[in-house]
Amino acid sequence: MPFSLLSVDFRLHNINAVTPSPNDDTIFHLRIRVTSGGCHGFQYIMSLEQRPDIKLDEDTVFEFTGFQAKVVTDFASLQVLAGSTIDYITELIGSQFRIVDNPRAISSCGCGTSFDLKE
Repeated sequence: MPFSLLSVDFRLHNINAVTPSPNDDTIFHLRIRVTSGGCHGFQYIMSLEQRPDIKLDEDTVFEFTGFQAKVVTDFASLQVLAGSTIDYITELIGSQFRIVDNPRAISSCGCGTSFDLKE
């Protein structure tokens, strides 16, 4: 499996916690993309998307037993993300999903926004 999630229950509940309304039964998924940018060449872009935004011919969808929320990524990003871990970090300035332990990343900028890839 290309991804691992730390404390799957807690992390996926966080996806549900940031949806627009507790009365809204719309299911959101965490989309993770890798794009060029930042001071080290590549950066992670994460967003919450509704089910109709998933393109089954272009996306890989990771499902987890007992949860409606899923993790979605495109094929090109999956090649960079393979073996990575998704974590949910809570700090004084806020909370966010973050990619940690990416075996393909060799260095990152001081703020952790962008990274370099192994050849």
